[in-house]
Amino acid sequence: MDAFSDYPLLPALMTALGVGLMIGTVRERAHAETFAGVRTHALTAMAAVLATSLGMGAFLMLLAMLVALVAVAYWRSSQHDPGLTGEIALMLSALLGSLAVTDAALAAGLGALCAGLLYAKTPLHRFTKEVLSEREVHDGIVLLASALIVLPLLPDAAVDPYGVLNPAKLWRLVVLVMLVGAIAHIALRLVGNRWGLPLAGFFSGYVSSTAATLSSAQLARTAPGLTSPALAAALLANAASVSLFVPVLLAMAPEYLQAIRFELAAAFSALLLLSAFGLRGAPAQVPESPVAQRRMFRIRHALALVAAIALILLLSAVLSRALGPEWAVAMTLFAASAELQASLVGIAQLVQSGDLDGTRGHWAFLGVMAVSASVKTGIAWASGGRDFGLRFGGAMAVMLAVVALTAWLSG
Repeated sequence: MDAFSDYPLLPALMTALGVGLMIGTVRERAHAETFAGVRTHALTAMAAVLATSLGMGAFLMLLAMLVALVAVAYWRSSQHDPGLTGEIALMLSALLGSLAVTDAALAAGLGALCAGLLYAKTPLHRFTKEVLSEREVHDGIVLLASALIVLPLLPDAAVDPYGVLNPAKLWRLVVLVMLVGAIAHIALRLVGNRWGLPLAGFFSGYVSSTAATLSSAQLARTAPGLTSPALAAALLANAASVSLFVPVLLAMAPEYLQAIRFELAAAFSALLLLSAFGLRGAPAQVPESPVAQRRMFRIRHALALVAAIALILLLSAVLSRALGPEWAVAMTLFAASAELQASLVGIAQLVQSGDLDGTRGHWAFLGVMAVSASVKTGIAWASGGRDFGLRFGGAMAVMLAVVALTAWLSG
């Protein structure tokens, strides 16, 4: 007969034994003089299985005895080792042993996770004390609080008479923008400066592609030998800005994101290829990017972006009702000269409300990109000189042509 059917506690006992051995082995290797080693952890986990099978009263008695023993052990060792990791680990072995009675798979998974955390003591301490800066810890806490505390408290419904301002959607966008900035910051720290100015320019595009274009143009003017990498940095910053459309539209207008996915891919791919083409003949070593981020994200930038989106959504709805959709489209296109993402969300809102049909929505995306490209070309020309302005403007014109061809083929 099946041993598991004859002895129903056997799976739980085997799981508890494995969990106790894992946690105990890690603790004993890390602290040879610890009060609870591999045998203590294994026996404690198995005792918890037996106590749980006898009833809640028996398990509570075991837990009370364990708490008393742990308290005595901590009192004896606190003078030379004030940490509580060993005591908490033994309590976890008991709790995981009890959990194995009802869910052996979950207990095994949590046991492996606990053993991994205990084993990673040195790298975790080094990461928190040496790698992470005070600013990064602060930014990480702000991001977590924004996502886990503020977001669930906001109403997930429109609060304006036009039905376009949804606090939960808008704040979700704030969180997404901060998250993208944090990921870009981490990636830049991982690769360091060895990848040079272009990659730093790409990551800075998540903060402001206009500012990145301006900084790259100024670098090209002051250091003509770095014109090619500066141009690549500016184009990659704009590619990053295009990729930011994905989380923005995913949060605010997923249907429009689905509709223009080919145009977005075309714009992003064209800018990537053009930046690679611009790097031909560039020097192998370039200085640190003047636009590299020092913080994980700028919450003011995220709030300003969402505020601009909310304003454009509201103005588009008002103009569409009062003067017709043509005026709303014109206002939204004009807004692209200052804020690209907000302008595109305004176009998406007009498409979703039916003021723009699908075909015109495709061409409106091209219009938004054209207005933004024109403004940035002017900045590149004025700040970087004729050569940089011509090369940047030519690259943006090629990108617009590729997007127009894609819109024509997909429309």
